[in-house]
Amino acid sequence: MTPTTTSMNQPGGQRRVIVGVDTHKDAHVAVALDELGGLLGSGTFTADRAGYRALIGWAAVFGDQIVFGVEGTGSYGAGLASAIRRSGNGVLEVLRADRRDRRLRGKSDTIDAENAARAVLAGIVHAVPKTGDGIVEMIRVTKVAKDNAVKARSSAMISLKQVLVNAPDDLRQSLKGLPRMTLIRRCAGLQAGRIDSVTAATENALHSIATRWLALDAEIRGHDHLLATLTSSVVPSLVEAFGIGPDVAAEMLIVLGDNPERIHSEAAFARLCGTNPIPASSGKTSRHRLNRGGHRQANAALYRTVVVRMQYHEPTMAYVTRRTAEGKTKPEIIRCLKRLLAREVWSLTRDFRRPALT
Repeated sequence: MTPTTTSMNQPGGQRRVIVGVDTHKDAHVAVALDELGGLLGSGTFTADRAGYRALIGWAAVFGDQIVFGVEGTGSYGAGLASAIRRSGNGVLEVLRADRRDRRLRGKSDTIDAENAARAVLAGIVHAVPKTGDGIVEMIRVTKVAKDNAVKARSSAMISLKQVLVNAPDDLRQSLKGLPRMTLIRRCAGLQAGRIDSVTAATENALHSIATRWLALDAEIRGHDHLLATLTSSVVPSLVEAFGIGPDVAAEMLIVLGDNPERIHSEAAFARLCGTNPIPASSGKTSRHRLNRGGHRQANAALYRTVVVRMQYHEPTMAYVTRRTAEGKTKPEIIRCLKRLLAREVWSLTRDFRRPALT
């Protein structure tokens, strides 16, 4: 698609320009504002290298100090954000406008792009997008493949048991009560031969599902080995910490990204993990509640580690006993432990963050 541009004002020399971009699979829509919020122009550009260059060049016409606010920097806007960084311009990640504003103002790509620019201009947006060009991106894509395989393996086991429940009596009795792995291998070894009966068809189905389960299990072990290698090469002390291991370490690194300098403090990291307490006070009531935001997979990984430590880690068990005696509930104790664990993770990733800080 050929880039099209509609200028609302004439370009004006050296000035600060804010460009908001609404990203899509095939095309990106951009709106440029001056530092007072005046509309400078809008344009549509193809979502490819040529389009990225055209968009950046178009924005440079309006001024030499350009800041881009881009929606979807983790998906459709990832390529554009990378091109903007390479051009030496600033780029911030903009979240989707709230629903109330969309109901009042309407919805179009140009409106969304203008909202993104105005969010940057108002100082509402501060998040620097991840670069996605280093070892953490390697870990992320490996984790995606592993998680998908784990879900498929669980689905295969559920399907196998459903088929087994309705299997003919003789076949069902021959497989009843077997341990899981024994059941899988027995089903994988079934040879139905000619499919001329319900029993033969059921044996064929069980063989197919069990073979798929074994293939997925082997794939998951391969992903686990790769994750262990990658995470240990980056943060060995984190991987070796009690109850963490490669899987949790991978989630923590994914939150940090390949450019951890974008996270300015340990408190900011805790907020990204969804472990910071949120004030929920009103009138004479003073309290905090759990943070429902942040990176949900990272929060779940911290929860798994906390549960393991509550059962087997002596210092954590002592902490739980002390806090319980103080009248804290179990959810409150878990919230505190996740916050402490986020602080520990931040400390253990110091060596990973240090190159970016020096």
